[in-house]
Amino acid sequence: MMLVKIILTAIPFIWTIGMVPFVNQVKPLVLGIPFFAFWMIAGIFVCFLCINGLYYIDNKKNRAR
Repeated sequence: MMLVKIILTAIPFIWTIGMVPFVNQVKPLVLGIPFFAFWMIAGIFVCFLCINGLYYIDNKKNRAR
């Protein structure tokens, strides 16, 4: 379970910082906005899902006690 928590913590960091050199481009346009802006907006949703998963894991662990 600890590995899952580490992965869920690392995903938003890798998404926003680690992938910048690979996605830093204007074209293609996605939904009318540059790809990099779309990537950062999508990162908000990915971060939300990761934090939600971490909360679920911790809350489940605390209820078992």
